[in-house]
Amino acid sequence: MQRGSDRLSVHRDDEMKHELQELLRSGHPTRTEEWHDPEPTADDDPEVWSGPVGGLGSPASLERVRLALARNLNRHAFPADAHELARALRRGNAPGALIDAVSGLPRSHRYANVQQLAEALAGG
Repeated sequence: MQRGSDRLSVHRDDEMKHELQELLRSGHPTRTEEWHDPEPTADDDPEVWSGPVGGLGSPASLERVRLALARNLNRHAFPADAHELARALRRGNAPGALIDAVSGLPRSHRYANVQQLAEALAGG
């Protein structure tokens, strides 16, 4: 449905996409002035949320571990032991570090919710 707010015709729009296609695929900056480009990350920058999940052996806070678990597990997975939770994480395509950390927990303990599991992973 055409709303009448386009400045260009459909044909000109397709033509412009075709002209820019190679430039966008090149992987090089598309800006003409260097100061417009985003700055690359430095070695001492803080970790981003999509980075590796800290589990056993890394100094991750309880909140970060709980957030990573909550993103990948739902309420219906509980109560369960570590083996069942690791299987649920694999089915949900969770990060490998998170699956490995949960798989390393003892199978004898059952976890009633995300908080208990996060405390076990964070060492609390």
